[in-house]
Amino acid sequence: MTQSFDQPTVQVQAAQAPLLQLSGITKVLKGQGEPRTILSGVDFTVHAGQSVAILGRSGSGKSTLLSLIGLFDKADEGQYLLHGNDITKLAERRAAALRSAEFGFVFQRFFLLKHLTAAQNVAMALVNGQGWSSRSKRKKQVMEALEQVGIAHLSKSKPSRLSGGEQQRVAIARALVRQPRIILADEPTGALDTETGNLVVEVLLNTTRQGCGLVLVTHDHDHAAKMGRVMELRDGRFN
Repeated sequence: MTQSFDQPTVQVQAAQAPLLQLSGITKVLKGQGEPRTILSGVDFTVHAGQSVAILGRSGSGKSTLLSLIGLFDKADEGQYLLHGNDITKLAERRAAALRSAEFGFVFQRFFLLKHLTAAQNVAMALVNGQGWSSRSKRKKQVMEALEQVGIAHLSKSKPSRLSGGEQQRVAIARALVRQPRIILADEPTGALDTETGNLVVEVLLNTTRQGCGLVLVTHDHDHAAKMGRVMELRDGRFN
């Protein structure tokens, strides 16, 4: 009987754990003259369904922080918890698997393959070292992702036939197709006009309504203000 009472308690605690939690993160750039501290004792937490904007001047450490969160790099000091599990010293092979399973990435540049249709570009995210799923399942996943960003009707269009905003939405669909828990967006509206940028931000915010965590790095204070939380990096620290 004791075991049956303990189990629900464990499940409740797990449900309340943040998606990710960084504590005391420090990153030092070495190999180019004197070592330079990029991040200094940074604490950062994201919960399911939460959107966070990170503001800061160029060189403030925004992209470095996003790289650490996305497991492309490792901190020199501090702790990284993902779903409550310590992944601070994760081996690269395991880090690559977690990147693929847990994160979706959206950048300022769309990185679409020009000779492929929108659907084919999105489908490319389903391979990445894990092999192909069945054709019917793959098509269903791709169309659901394109529908999620509002451009399923453009599935057969190649990038040259799409506007900048439509191309960015294809890129977002590509990030969503693997059903990530966390979306990391690095200046995703930097190459777009104001109206189109606003539409893209709304598409990203929609992911949080489905339980994703969203981290948006931006210079745009209007876009940042739409997020649930706004944080500013200055000289490697949050202010």
